Amino acid sequence: MFYRNCWNPYKRTTSKKMSSFWEQLCQGWDSHSKAMIAVMMSPEEELERHQECTLTVFKLLGIGMDTCVIPLRHGGLSLVQTTDYIYPIVDDPYMMGRIACANVLSDLYAMGVTECDNMLMLLGISNKMTDRERDKVMPLIIQGFKDAAEEAGTSVTGGQTVLNPWIVLGGVATTVCQPNEFIMPDNAVPGDVLVLTKPLGTQVAVAVHQWLDIPEKWNKIKLVVTQEDVELAYQEAMMNMARLNRTAAGLMHTFNAHAATDITGFGILGHAQNLAKQQRNEVSFVIHNLPVLAKMAAVSKACGNMFGLMHGTCPETSGGLLICLPREQAARFCAEIKSPKYGEGHQAWIIGIVEKGNRTARIIDKPRIIEVAPQVATQNVNPTPGATS
Repeated sequence: MFYRNCWNPYKRTTSKKMSSFWEQLCQGWDSHSKAMIAVMMSPEEELERHQECTLTVFKLLGIGMDTCVIPLRHGGLSLVQTTDYIYPIVDDPYMMGRIACANVLSDLYAMGVTECDNMLMLLGISNKMTDRERDKVMPLIIQGFKDAAEEAGTSVTGGQTVLNPWIVLGGVATTVCQPNEFIMPDNAVPGDVLVLTKPLGTQVAVAVHQWLDIPEKWNKIKLVVTQEDVELAYQEAMMNMARLNRTAAGLMHTFNAHAATDITGFGILGHAQNLAKQQRNEVSFVIHNLPVLAKMAAVSKACGNMFGLMHGTCPETSGGLLICLPREQAARFCAEIKSPKYGEGHQAWIIGIVEKGNRTARIIDKPRIIEVAPQVATQNVNPTPGATS
């Protein structure tokens, strides 16, 4: 696992924090998330119509799910492909590149796919950046993206770059699979349990880290969290976002996973609801436990729960996989993913159950908050490649 020092905004050669190039886009995101989920769920009759026009035996996925699975004309193979993009939320360009790549790949990993054949990179360069900012920041973003792709066992062979009002980071991941190499996300059964492979609270950690420089906001939370707590949570969030979900994808096969999705912009509840709607069986998901980065639950409460963290609506970036596993396999999955043979940092928690129901998901009124202590201290990491004072 890679380790690195925090990108120091006071030593960089740019005049702005990188995350400042997208701040206005965050406004109103939560209020629109339910509408966006509804738009992205294809009506059942539309799915059936498309299914009649194909030779596949698979239920087609709504565009709100993670990937497309397209049967090819020859050889019993399927094309599995996804695309995604995000805006910069951390100020370290190299790490932001790694996070963007991990975020794209997570859509494949949510299908249990562990091998990616090819990646493209999509890059929007802000026209508000100076030449000096662009020449310093963009090569680091690209290098981070390429390094994460290499860690995933694939390569970036092309892409598209545009001039844009905001920095945009994304890509396309493509692979060709045999039927036993992917897991359709629609086979959850009553009695399964829900497992999550990364803690929640990344957006809270990123936001409060920015508040360190905004006294009127910092004053609202300084009684429940220290500056050191915030720095550690920010570092932990950054490392988690940059960590690939590849190990979890492989273990989905070992422990007979029935369905999965990755947790990103709609928060854990939104993605759980989306996954529940895809199920063939009449089931519902009930979430009892919320693993959260240390101190971030207290911060969220101190802010009047403005982040929606306790309600499951707080967006995540490059979050973990939410996996439906047989009850008898779940504890073994959680123990196995922590094995040193997979590298450092992997975690998993049993957070809920699958019960008979009407394809919905909910969080109980008073979920148990699992405080997830930082695993990476800032003094234990190596510097960002190419970073200079």
